[in-house]
Amino acid sequence: MTDFIAPDKLRLFVSDCYQAMGVDALAAARVADTLVQADLWGHQSHGVMRLFWYAARIKSGAMNANAQPEIDGGFGAIATMNGHAGMGQVIAHAAMTQAIASAKEHGLGAVAVRNSGHFGTAMYFTRMAAQAGCLGFISTNASPAMAPWGGIKKRVGNNPWSWAAPAGRYAPMMLDIANTAVARGKLYLAKQRGQTVPDTWAIDQDGNATTDPATGIAGTLLPIAGHKGYAISTMMDVLSGILSGSRFGSTITGPYVPEGSSGVGHLVMAVDIKACRPLDAFNADMETLIADLKATPRKPGVDEIFYPGELEARADIEQNKTGISLPQDTKATLRAQAKEIGVLAPF
Repeated sequence: MTDFIAPDKLRLFVSDCYQAMGVDALAAARVADTLVQADLWGHQSHGVMRLFWYAARIKSGAMNANAQPEIDGGFGAIATMNGHAGMGQVIAHAAMTQAIASAKEHGLGAVAVRNSGHFGTAMYFTRMAAQAGCLGFISTNASPAMAPWGGIKKRVGNNPWSWAAPAGRYAPMMLDIANTAVARGKLYLAKQRGQTVPDTWAIDQDGNATTDPATGIAGTLLPIAGHKGYAISTMMDVLSGILSGSRFGSTITGPYVPEGSSGVGHLVMAVDIKACRPLDAFNADMETLIADLKATPRKPGVDEIFYPGELEARADIEQNKTGISLPQDTKATLRAQAKEIGVLAPF
């Protein structure tokens, strides 16, 4: 056994687990890649620790793992897509592929997606657009996580969204942000590790601040920037759920429970930069912007300024060299659950 796991071995392990449950090889590989990529970026809250959360939903029938997303409407540069309650990662990948193709034809492409599910790390999909010479955007709604500003009961999802852009000689600039103070997965990760959390992350069921992740999970996450985070999250629900004709608000079912159709919606967009200006000129200006950001005079104790997405890009490079280190409790859980379906873990 080793403390560091080669990314390819981890991808194969995740894929084998899903295939053992009857998931098509291509879908299993796609989901495996998204989960391992989250770990490579340093976002373990969205990494392979989620493997059997999705598996439980497959087992219960809440998720149709082999459903094929279908373009079923729209006109011009805009399409609508029915995910048929499939795996969110597969559906979001198909939607972004369609959006990029439309952008190359029309300058801009958009896909409104309904009947999808949790798709993991949003910037996995917006990076696809950046790598194709486009600006990428994706939003999604999610199961209730926060209260409307001033309330104490969950009614609004964290409804994350992401933008990505190519950046010349630099790795793409990427923003992936939930509208709660942290993604809910970070509370689950802290709970797994036996850690406390900052009292600015969540409140208990009576509206009091808490440092206990289990209490925060049972209670309500706090929004970023107070009322502003609540308002942004509500508008992302309009873009993702109401525009697409999917579920919205408190009717969404998340990946943390094994039963119940998700009903998640997304809005996926790509803008072909060449429709606005030459890509080389755009990239040159992105390099100038990044250089200017990084040259900013720093506060005492700050060694370096990073642009959005830079830390993830560095972690990706480093962990592809060293391998991925997973928490011992995560490995133990994965080993035990994989054994139940006849798959041997490589750790």
